[in-house]
Order: sequence, then structure tokens, then C-alpha cells
Amino acid sequence: MAHEAGSNAGRVRVGSAGEARELVETVMATLMSLAHVIGEETQLMRDGQIAAALDREARKSELAGSYMRGLEVIKANAVALARFVPEDVQRLKGAHSEFSELLETNQAVLATARAVSETIVRDLARDAGRTAQPQGYARGGYGAVTPPAPRNGTGPIMVSKSL
Repeated sequence: MAHEAGSNAGRVRVGSAGEARELVETVMATLMSLAHVIGEETQLMRDGQIAAALDREARKSELAGSYMRGLEVIKANAVALARFVPEDVQRLKGAHSEFSELLETNQAVLATARAVSETIVRDLARDAGRTAQPQGYARGGYGAVTPPAPRNGTGPIMVSKSL
């Protein structure tokens, strides 16, 4: 029954307390695994280990898909689950609530990492586009020196692309 949950989400019907418990436990196990991977990703991002955090993407996507399919089965069997295992349903709701908080933290950490990365790239682009000024002694002391004007024949070469 639990294996059917992922592939036949709309057709799985819970008919006993055992099936209901198995379904909730399967979804709960998937949720715990997903929470673990997201927790690792969050910590790795905080520690600046971006490559290691990105290595978890495939597993995170796999678990997220499995969890969403499990939730579809849970929703399709809400009445039977409430009748057979109401305490397990409450436990799953509590775990989902805790997971939502973890996800919010993860999103905040990812947004911060994204903002820092964008700032670094923007600063690098600005620095790369800046005209290099030779440093030396100028009239007012140490600083940028205006380079001498190019002599005849030593200026930039111009190429016409229309010819």
C-alpha cells in the first residue's frame, strides 16, 4: 500500500487502521528525510560551503516530489485517516508545521547567499569595467596620475567593419 502512494496518488484508498498508519508513517518518514536534507543544505550555506550544499539538490528534489505525492494521497484519504488514526494525522500536521518553519529559515539563508553573490558579481563587474589609472606621485601627493597623451601614430587602431 505504501509503495502505491507515490505512483497512484489519486487511486489509493485506505480501508483499515493498519493501512492508514502505514500511509502516515511513510509520508512522515519522507518528510523527516526531506527536513534532514534541507537542514544540511541550510547549514552548509551558512558555513559558505556552497558547492557541498548544491550537491544535495537532486536528493532534495526527489524527496520533495515524493512528499508532495504522499500529501496528495493523504488528502484523498482524509476522511478515512481521521476515522482510523486521528492522532497520527495530528502528529503529521505538527511535523509539517515544524517543516514549514525550517523551510522559511532555509529560504532566508538562500536569499542572503544570493544577495551576497549578486553583490560580489556586481562589484567585480564594476571593477573590471573601471579604467585602470596608474598610481604614482601627482601634484597633490600620491594618487592617480593622468597618463600622457599618446604620440602621433601610437594611439588606438580603428577598424572599419563595413568594408
